[in-house]
Amino acid sequence: MSDLDLFGFGPQPSGEPERSYPRRDRIIKGRPLRQTWDLLDASLQGARVLSSGLWRCEVGEWAIAFGPTEREVFTVLEGRCRIRRDDGSHEEAGPGQTLHIPPGFTGSFQVLEPVLKVYVIVE
Repeated sequence: MSDLDLFGFGPQPSGEPERSYPRRDRIIKGRPLRQTWDLLDASLQGARVLSSGLWRCEVGEWAIAFGPTEREVFTVLEGRCRIRRDDGSHEEAGPGQTLHIPPGFTGSFQVLEPVLKVYVIVE
């Protein structure tokens, strides 16, 4: 699909997702299967890339580390998740709630209930 196309997507994605697991050295709890339907990859000015799609994940927790120019905004459609900062504080989101992960963020991503989210990542 071209980044010039107008399109929509909903909570019932079509096609086969990319399946992955967190790297073993990042796992804190469980070994959750992650399924990603990457529906848009578009080049932005300054050699940046915008990606958007749907992401589904089983219960578990793993360490995350965002690069200096990477950021994500996502809205939870189903389930519940928590983003934990290195200092132990956290933000939690359930259906209809949105979180922003800023550039350079380090901490962990915890799936409390199987989650489905729509995401936008800019790198």
